Amino acid sequence: MKANRILLFFFMFLFVAADAQVTINGVTLPAGIKAGTTDLVLNGGGIRKKMFFKVYTGGLYVTAKSKNAAEIVSADKATGFRLTITSGVINSNNFSEAIEEGFTKSLKGNTAPLKSKIDMLISTFKSEEIKEGDMFELVYVPGEGVKASKNGKLKTTIAGLDFKKALFGIWLGEDPVDADLKAGLLGG
Repeated sequence: MKANRILLFFFMFLFVAADAQVTINGVTLPAGIKAGTTDLVLNGGGIRKKMFFKVYTGGLYVTAKSKNAAEIVSADKATGFRLTITSGVINSNNFSEAIEEGFTKSLKGNTAPLKSKIDMLISTFKSEEIKEGDMFELVYVPGEGVKASKNGKLKTTIAGLDFKKALFGIWLGEDPVDADLKAGLLGG
């Protein structure tokens, strides 16, 4: 009887631990976030490195865990990306430039069709100074668009599945900004 209780406790602990928050590079990624009324679960997380700097820690949130990057990017399903700035060398200008470069990679250089939407997101990053510890959430809600928040405050909503695909392609596309981060986001 006692052995059964210990075994039950062990399996309960494993179940709870599997859905627990994760800490990466000193940043705690919650086990889940909301996309409108939809609950999203943490798919995976990692660190965006540029040269020798750990620029930010990011977490990917989906409706059901998946290792299929192309499906996550293209699906008209609620999806979220949470990033926390972890380097003091990041500011609004260089972060905005990095996002623009990410879109260029994601769209294989053809950013013209989404230029106004990309500019809208970049203006969100430039609207106030970015500093170490700032947290951004980019959450796609089907039928509404990508909701961009900074430190829990909604800054803008950018409509379109096309924009969602380009945005998530930055981290999960064929030529992501950081292959190690992509692997981490996919739970690898």
